[in-house]
Amino acid sequence: MQQDSHGHWDPFGHPLFDDPKARALSRVGVVDIGSNSVRMVVFDGAARSPAYFFNEKILCGLGAGMAETGRLNPEGRSRALRALRRFQHLADSMDLPHLSIVATAAMRDAEDGPEFRAQLEQETGCKVWVIDGDEEARLSAQGVLLGWPASYGLVCDIGGSSMELAEIHDGKVGRRITSPLGPLKFKDLDGGRKEREKYIRKELKTLVKHMGTQRDRLFLVGGSWRAIAKVDMIRRDYPLHVLHEYRMDARAVEKTIEFIEEHDIEELRRLCGISATRMALVPYAAEVLAQVVDTFEPKDIAISSYGIREGLLFEQMPQDLRDRDPLIEACRFAEAKDARIPGAGRALYDFVMPLFPHADKPQKRLIKAACLLHDVSWRAHPDYRAEVCFDNATRANLGGLKHWERVFLGLALLFRYRNKSEGTRFESLYGLLDERQHREAEVLGKALRFGAMLWSMKPGDDRAKLIWQEAAQDLTLQLSSDNEALFGEAAESRFKSLATALDAQSFQVDTGD
Repeated sequence: MQQDSHGHWDPFGHPLFDDPKARALSRVGVVDIGSNSVRMVVFDGAARSPAYFFNEKILCGLGAGMAETGRLNPEGRSRALRALRRFQHLADSMDLPHLSIVATAAMRDAEDGPEFRAQLEQETGCKVWVIDGDEEARLSAQGVLLGWPASYGLVCDIGGSSMELAEIHDGKVGRRITSPLGPLKFKDLDGGRKEREKYIRKELKTLVKHMGTQRDRLFLVGGSWRAIAKVDMIRRDYPLHVLHEYRMDARAVEKTIEFIEEHDIEELRRLCGISATRMALVPYAAEVLAQVVDTFEPKDIAISSYGIREGLLFEQMPQDLRDRDPLIEACRFAEAKDARIPGAGRALYDFVMPLFPHADKPQKRLIKAACLLHDVSWRAHPDYRAEVCFDNATRANLGGLKHWERVFLGLALLFRYRNKSEGTRFESLYGLLDERQHREAEVLGKALRFGAMLWSMKPGDDRAKLIWQEAAQDLTLQLSSDNEALFGEAAESRFKSLATALDAQSFQVDTGD
């Protein structure tokens, strides 16, 4: 844990975006030429937790029919070439220094892969890297580490023509292996489902022999896995439709596979908002997932929206940037860019922390994030600020947040601008919190709502201080006499609301020096 000159709790060091190494990564373009799609992503903003400045996918189907012909799909080649021409033109218009372009299973396995690579490079002027399965697994795992820096477990990335496994632990990628378990490789096997299951079982034996027993978390990367997660959300009537960090277990996977088998694929596609091309592969991917879960028996399963493209960004980061917390860096960046008084979040953190004497490091992290975000939506119409805050916290591209943590953060920020949580369109999401978490979010939000009125506060300034005596349930605001005028009628009302949220038996203001 690091401290500044005021002894401020700050385990994350100085803001990352102030570092020249981070600014050099402030806009990075990558292209992933896969078996099913070609996608360009341009990352922008705080380098440790980037925003998606541009994100476009073209479903080209390069690997369609390769199992029979051994060659790339002709129409897929034409569409991929047009896509890359467009992406290069866009990169030039965005003044990107270069595009990092990688091609995966379809181009490395196809008989005409080298020829097509040469054509792409000649006609677009881009350098295309055709990576092997081991490198694909490593980059996908690094994408997971971008969102979960201290995560451990098994990363399973499924594409159209291959499936990669990689273990992660202590912020590093360990053993990894590739396999031909992409749906495009085996969906048309003679003998139907029975032969497919036999094929999958045989390939998994090879994977287990190399990877060993894995009983930790299983991270699922890839469009087919995300599509299955969307179906699981529909089956469960899950209220928060955010795929990143969505959790399942073995029983949920089993039920969802049954759900897919029992329903019309076109109906499911419409319900889940999945493309027809992707949905056609889902039943085959589900057969793979069932056997992966049975084989490795993970303790839980997490969906990762981060994969090979995010892994390419992670690849360019020095280690000290990789070690940062993606949530805190994103919140710091948002405060610096959008808050009226950058730095006030840090002062608020000092102000509200006496209300949470038993907070552990994960709780302090959420409190810190809420303090940094408390004022970034001030430009929204006053009638909608609470809703905007909740939406931003629960649906924004923030890494390192469990779903309940998103709702906690959103609820705290909602209370920052609104005295009650009832009567909003978000009430179905409150069920992701238990009673204690809901109460803590209310206390935090109302403390932010009150503290934001004390505009004279600066980091390290102790002219305004909260004292919470938990045993006696007594709340005191210490305010220096020269700041007594700040405690007007509106401030008094918010102070009383905070005391009520704490179930304080007594509360008072001490203006002595």
